[in-house]
Amino acid sequence: MRKRSTQSGAARLRESKRPLWPDLKRDRYLYVLALPGILFFIIFKYIPITNLVIGFQDYSPYLGIAGSPWVGFEHFTRFFSNPDFWMLLRNTLGISLMNLVFFFPAPIILALMLNEVRHQLMKRTVQSLIYIPHFLSWVLIYGLTYLMFSQSEGLFNKLLTALDKDTVDILSNPKLFWGMLTAQSIWKEVGWGTIIFLAAIAGVDPQQYEAAVIDGAGRFRRMWHITLPAMRNVIMILLILRLGTIMDTGFEQVYLMMNAAVTEVAEVFDTYVYRVGIRQGEFSYSTAIGLFKSIVGVILVVGANRAAKRFGQESLY
Repeated sequence: MRKRSTQSGAARLRESKRPLWPDLKRDRYLYVLALPGILFFIIFKYIPITNLVIGFQDYSPYLGIAGSPWVGFEHFTRFFSNPDFWMLLRNTLGISLMNLVFFFPAPIILALMLNEVRHQLMKRTVQSLIYIPHFLSWVLIYGLTYLMFSQSEGLFNKLLTALDKDTVDILSNPKLFWGMLTAQSIWKEVGWGTIIFLAAIAGVDPQQYEAAVIDGAGRFRRMWHITLPAMRNVIMILLILRLGTIMDTGFEQVYLMMNAAVTEVAEVFDTYVYRVGIRQGEFSYSTAIGLFKSIVGVILVVGANRAAKRFGQESLY
């Protein structure tokens, strides 16, 4: 046993010492195909990391990073002591948890339903129709929402008026704001989110379903004992990644839907950074807020990954 393990260790060592160039030459077309994505992450994700230092400076565009004075954790102290911090934290977590509870399971349920459709033309037609909203911009989504639910011009309220009912101010109701955002996200992205789950379902051996049918299992039993276990690893990985973005609620959607009547429940970290950091020119302060969000996201991803490992589930690493 010891000899075998020694041999396997030596094999791994030889494998690690192999020159990189032959592999690059052999898979050159795959690397060329991946090059745009690699450049995107390098330019827009990794290079900006070097500028996070301005969160610890009193940054001035005229002095630059090298000439701006250091202030340590002053911006973080200011942010945490700001009365708006708890409002921003409440709204951000509230919207994210709404999406986690209602939006995250929606593509899973829809994928399970589509998997049960046996008529291929009907299945492909439904898939195409539910994919389309993903390609619409949030500006267009807001326009459609306004045309549907505006108190003066919305179709919904016009129907209430035709029925001699009182109109409802949905877009300016703080109690309905989080639910409206969640409903928009579900309508726009639920179809696109089914792609990866349908791909996981496609990997199930059809003989498992045939054996289950022979054993007398109905559709629900086949779904519960065969389809869902096949999706479990994908669900866990996506859940871990979703927890890492819990501090990101989507700036464009929230900013477009925000109005004076719902500011108390609509202001989140992303819109606050734009309003204070970009419009008022407080770049160091907004960078400190962004760094705080990133640290929380990393902690959640690492914690969720360790929890998944401890319970024997699929993990990111």
